[in-house]
Amino acid sequence: MKVKDRIAVVTGAASGIGLATAETLAEAGARVIIADIAKDKGEAAASSIQKKGQRAEYVHLDITNDTSITAFTEAIQAKNGAVDIIVNGAGWGQIKPFWEMPFDVWDKIVVLNLVGPMKLVKALLPKMMERNSGKIVNVGSDAGRVGSSGETVYAGAKGGLIAFTKSLAREVARYNINVNCVCPGPTETPLLFAVPEKHLESFKRAIPFRRFGKPQEVADAILFFASSRSDYITGQVLSVNGGLTMVG
Repeated sequence: MKVKDRIAVVTGAASGIGLATAETLAEAGARVIIADIAKDKGEAAASSIQKKGQRAEYVHLDITNDTSITAFTEAIQAKNGAVDIIVNGAGWGQIKPFWEMPFDVWDKIVVLNLVGPMKLVKALLPKMMERNSGKIVNVGSDAGRVGSSGETVYAGAKGGLIAFTKSLAREVARYNINVNCVCPGPTETPLLFAVPEKHLESFKRAIPFRRFGKPQEVADAILFFASSRSDYITGQVLSVNGGLTMVG
């Protein structure tokens, strides 16, 4: 898939799906910018990719902080100009009944999963529009497509990200920019393994393949949307979930 020499920003790239995506894009020839709040893990991820003879660098980003988004954008555009690929991979949630979820946790979930990604895209988009090309891949969740008990606020934020994907795709198609969304089901990441064991077993029983997804399997779908193979695809949502949900 053609991403050779493309400049790719991947948020949440220090671990989990974001890390697998950064590694996959770098292996496919992209110059990857690892954007994450976790400095040590981000630098380690970049170093690991570099040791393979591939291109990556870590640039600090707190997707929940406007000042950080501005500084990040200015730094990478001063060095690289317009980016070619944006992968909004940063995300976080917490399983708890809706009525027990504190407002401050609501705020963190919504900013991290929806508002922050929108602000980052807004900051990077003008130069993509000037150049008349680009790929934006938002990492949503099946929770945002069909709902998820105990994740109501998270599902609402991811549902918003899906709607943002579709609406932005319509607005920027005239600039030859593709905007798509990948929605993982339960995937082997630190976020999943923070869930109590009894919930994990019920999740697994509900999946037709009877196993959790691997970060690499989600990264492969992201690579498709980031590459030239998807040039005539925009505003679409692809679930990677082992058949857990089958949305028409």
